[in-house]
Amino acid sequence: MRRAVDAAERARGRTSPNPWVGAVVVPSSGKGAVEGATAPPGGPHAEIAALTAAAEGARGGTLYVTLEPCAHQGRTPACTGAIIEAGIRRVVVAVEDPDPLVSGRGLAALRSAGLKVDLGVASELVDEQLVAYFKHRRTGRPWVVLKLAATLDGRIAAPDGTSQWITGEAARHDAHRLRARADAVMVGAGTVRADDPALTVRLPPDDPFFRGPDAQPLRVVLGRAPAGAALQPALELAGDLADILDDLGSRGIVQVLVEGGAGVAHAFHRARLVDRYVLYLAPALFGGDDARPLFAGSGASTLGQLWRGRVRSVTNLEGDLRVELSAVDG
Repeated sequence: MRRAVDAAERARGRTSPNPWVGAVVVPSSGKGAVEGATAPPGGPHAEIAALTAAAEGARGGTLYVTLEPCAHQGRTPACTGAIIEAGIRRVVVAVEDPDPLVSGRGLAALRSAGLKVDLGVASELVDEQLVAYFKHRRTGRPWVVLKLAATLDGRIAAPDGTSQWITGEAARHDAHRLRARADAVMVGAGTVRADDPALTVRLPPDDPFFRGPDAQPLRVVLGRAPAGAALQPALELAGDLADILDDLGSRGIVQVLVEGGAGVAHAFHRARLVDRYVLYLAPALFGGDDARPLFAGSGASTLGQLWRGRVRSVTNLEGDLRVELSAVDG
């Protein structure tokens, strides 16, 4: 199953609105296992890719798959039918698919055909890997990741507005991987006017998240961006943030990366619309109160109103710290 999880991770950022799924077929001999991962929309699901690679070796074998196989006709035929026809004897599934079109039907179809089905193997690992997809299926909204880069005293830019670069190359490389995993990248119109970011994924070809220059996330601007801005063409939206997330979800956006600026970060945080915070902290200090803070706007007025989260991971990126946070129950 771990091999299937790794295959799914390599497909991440290319499959939305479909989930990024990995599958491995182990022949009855136990030798010559092959894997597959979900292709972009319209292409084969992970199970079909693995079965195709296994060919006749699938007969009598075991299929490991990170998410429950579908049992309905969508852009492609149902995976359960292909699994049964291939002669698979046993199917090991990490988690059930919450999509109302699946939601246990795939497992039931396989069991009805006489296959042995095991559910729950590496479920915690896959629950985390597919957390954005699960939210989208259950709420219709994308998973929101807020990315911030700051000094250790919580400042994102100097008083004169300069901010490039607070963090080092390794942290910036990691941030591009965040973009590669997102379906959309969002900034405020003020950031566009001040910094003119391109918001593209720029990774070397040997990086596992390299997608090519044409496979870029949707650029989203809160407000109006200049016609000649580097991120154009972009989707320009305005209004209530919750309504904007509903709009993006209806467009098949499963994960959105919010990159700033401080006003946009404050608005998302204040509305409690952030699912994960990713902070890149440089070992540097402005040493005063005149540099620009992470959030622009009023915060908690008393200690009892303080937002408290849970540190999910801390990673040293060649001197900078990458801190991932979620709400206590997130």
